[in-house]
Amino acid sequence: MIVPLNHYETRIAEKIISIQCPAYQIEADMIGSDRIPGLYDTVEDIKACSESFIGWYVDDQLAGFISYVWNDATVDIHRLVVSPSHFRKGIAKNLLSYILQFKAERIIVSTGAKNVPARKLYASLGFREREYQEVDDGLAIIHYEY
Repeated sequence: MIVPLNHYETRIAEKIISIQCPAYQIEADMIGSDRIPGLYDTVEDIKACSESFIGWYVDDQLAGFISYVWNDATVDIHRLVVSPSHFRKGIAKNLLSYILQFKAERIIVSTGAKNVPARKLYASLGFREREYQEVDDGLAIIHYEY
């Protein structure tokens, strides 16, 4: 079930962090870099951010979420996170599909070039590679647009 999340509430921010950190650690291991934005976020960081959050619940437990900032005609996806215990259940696809229904001129998202599951997901939903960016020492980011 998809529901808006009030990340300003401590309890919700704690739930976000409880799945974000383990999921981002798996991504960090996959891409060979711990320079993932959000890997070291705290509850206070989540409460202070200006993103909007949408959660996916399974049996009353937060199983995944997506966050974004909507500026003018662009939706910029900042986080797409699924709890490791819920990987490969279609949650990320459902959250992205929800965002794709927004009446935005474009939707943008970025991921590590070595994050093959995320890249396949974005491509399967019609996102197109916009830019390949070498950050440093083998860490590369791919920016997508829908």
